[in-house]
Amino acid sequence: MDREKFRKLLEERRQALTELRDMSAESRRAVELDQSKVGRLSRMDAMQQQEMAKASEQTRIREIQRIDAALRRIADGDYGYCTECDEEIAEKRLMIDPAAARCIDCAELA
Repeated sequence: MDREKFRKLLEERRQALTELRDMSAESRRAVELDQSKVGRLSRMDAMQQQEMAKASEQTRIREIQRIDAALRRIADGDYGYCTECDEEIAEKRLMIDPAAARCIDCAELA
């Protein structure tokens, strides 16, 4: 297994997520509640969009954490092995999700 290839994939994905985080910072800002400037429906729409942006940010944070954990496993020499049963994770699975920490059997049980 070419761990260097997976390290590059993980680092590229991490960089893309970090850039997305920076670009979406404005949409997570507090919604202005001044009724004289914005109508009620517009405020409700803005608040809904803000909540969706916050949820997306939480998803990005979790993905970055998974990527960081995978990069640590690469550095430790444990990458490509299931964290539950210590069996080798199929390379096809890692191509789909390079941050996968479990083999397909253990992932299905979890």
